[in-house]
Amino acid sequence: MRVDVEQGKCVGAGQCVLLAPEVFDQRDEDGIVELLDARPAPEARDGVREAAEACPAVAIRLVEA
Repeated sequence: MRVDVEQGKCVGAGQCVLLAPEVFDQRDEDGIVELLDARPAPEARDGVREAAEACPAVAIRLVEA
């Protein structure tokens, strides 16, 4: 799995950080998503999928490999 984020779409809701904190973070100044790991470990993938589904701005894209 590869994870891509579109920071321009992000609204700073923070659901991604709550669901997969090992993969996502938020910038302190504006809450916009930061990608920590574009290729998450297998044990993190369920949380990443949940984060992508929960994102209100559809700013997270998953590429299954």
